[in-house]
Amino acid sequence: MITTATGDLLMPLMGTPSAVGLARTLVDARIRNWSYFHILDNALLVVSELVTNAARQTPHKEIRLQLSRDEHGIVIAVWDSDYALPQAKPTKELTLEDLDLSDEAFDDNGGWGLHIVQALSAKCGVTGDPAGGKWIWSRIHP
Repeated sequence: MITTATGDLLMPLMGTPSAVGLARTLVDARIRNWSYFHILDNALLVVSELVTNAARQTPHKEIRLQLSRDEHGIVIAVWDSDYALPQAKPTKELTLEDLDLSDEAFDDNGGWGLHIVQALSAKCGVTGDPAGGKWIWSRIHP
């Protein structure tokens, strides 16, 4: 883990499901240290969604989490080595009949992550990394 003089965080993670919990723990501690309690829940949800997507996109490969702050708030960014841009699924009105809660299909009910990130962010986007891969980022205002 790298911490800069300003308290920013840069952490390499392995693209596995356990990376999500570790990322949430690190971000939780840093945001509490910055006394941004009022945006903590939103930030943790954004971290969960971005790290989950990166781990699914590049399983068992390195991903990176960056958390920084400036005068406008915080920026959460997650890097993965894949060049493919994330695609938000089309939204639609859900009914109970749309959900398949069987064990085999339980994870197929997802696809809302990027919509959640967009809703909780003041701004969000994708930036290509000249060294390869991409950064998916979210800015949250305090």
